[in-house]
Amino acid sequence: MKTTFQDDVIDLVLQIPKGRVTSYGAIAKFLGHTRGARMVGWVMNNCQVINEARQIKIPAHRVVNRNGLLTGRHHFETPTKMQELLESENIKVENHQIQEFESVFWNPQELM
Repeated sequence: MKTTFQDDVIDLVLQIPKGRVTSYGAIAKFLGHTRGARMVGWVMNNCQVINEARQIKIPAHRVVNRNGLLTGRHHFETPTKMQELLESENIKVENHQIQEFESVFWNPQELM
C-alpha cells in the first residue's frame, strides 16, 4: 500500500521518544524532502483533525523549528499548551524556546 507524505510524517512523529524533540527540517530530510520543512509544519498544524480521524494522539508538541522555537504553539488548544506538554516531559522551555536543545534533539537519521 502506498503511503502519503502526511502518513509518513505522522508515522515518524509517533516514533519520537518521550522527553525528546526533533525539527520540521529533520523530519523532511529523513523523508527525502530536504526543502520540505514547511510541508511538515502543515501536517503538524492539522494534527487535531488527524487525531480525530485516526483516533490516535500524535505528539506534535515534540516537533519544533531548527532553533528549538515553539513556532507551532498557536495551533494547540491554548498558546501555552505546547510548552506545558514539553515541560511535563522534563524539557525546559523559556521564552518559547527549548533550553539545552542539542541535548534533547532526536535525529530521525538515527533510525537507519
